[in-house]
Amino acid sequence: MKSHKFVSEEKGKRIDKWITEQSEDWSRSHVQQWIQDGHVKVNGVETKSNYKIRLDDEVVIEEPEVQELEVEAEDLNLDVVYEDKDVLVVNKPRGMVVHPAPGHPSGTLVNGLMAHCDDLSGINGVVRPGIVHRIDKDTSGLIMVAKNDKAHESLVDQLKNKSTKRRYEALVSGVIPHDKGTIDAPIGRDPEDRQKMTVTEHHSRDAVTHFQVIERFERHTHVACELETGRTHQIRAHMKYIGFPIVGDPKYGPRKKHDFPIVGQALHAELLGFVHPRTGEEMIFRAPLPEDLKACLKAVKQI
Repeated sequence: MKSHKFVSEEKGKRIDKWITEQSEDWSRSHVQQWIQDGHVKVNGVETKSNYKIRLDDEVVIEEPEVQELEVEAEDLNLDVVYEDKDVLVVNKPRGMVVHPAPGHPSGTLVNGLMAHCDDLSGINGVVRPGIVHRIDKDTSGLIMVAKNDKAHESLVDQLKNKSTKRRYEALVSGVIPHDKGTIDAPIGRDPEDRQKMTVTEHHSRDAVTHFQVIERFERHTHVACELETGRTHQIRAHMKYIGFPIVGDPKYGPRKKHDFPIVGQALHAELLGFVHPRTGEEMIFRAPLPEDLKACLKAVKQI
């Protein structure tokens, strides 16, 4: 338990906000949890988050020791596109799971991050590797990671506010007649298969995907998809919904299987953009198409 003592030189501000301003490493939700757990005292007395700070208040914070996350660190030679003290951008290969789960206890992005980063902060007292959003196991491409709590909160807020930029490229079955379009259709669990998502009005959430044709082939289309929302399997479910399922997709793909040189869906997170949590600078990153998707595009030209 680390102890921190401050004396207020101002008044009228909520204590959770005031404490957050005392250290660039503390997030407001983090501080609120400490207050709730009784780790913050004002003039020797436990307080509440809405307490208004007074001049010369003595604030003592007992910062809990951070517990290690029980995940084995593995050197997975991650493809790190960008890194600073706040954020990390990784180009995830197809086939890599993001989080450890039953059946995938190792070899995940989290395992690799635990080995790559030695400066991960604690959220609510537990070290966590800052996963802000996910991409599916058999989808390749860019994913952003927060290296401290403030960065995590900022990036999550940007996702909620739909201000991040996330563009994917995909190869779909069928020839899309429109050059571009928007799929605005709610997505929820498929009642007939809980492992799948589907367009439904029942227990669903709003989902919006914008698409634009890059190139048409004899029986397929190379398309770019931009996410406005980020629902589970959103692009995969949406493209199936409009009749152009993604090539190689084991859950939502075309019924007629083609022998393409790819394992999993031909979907790649090609562009990622967000505002840097500390500097306010707009950051844009791109990842070239992986070799297996390039091979698919080459193959459809010969059909």
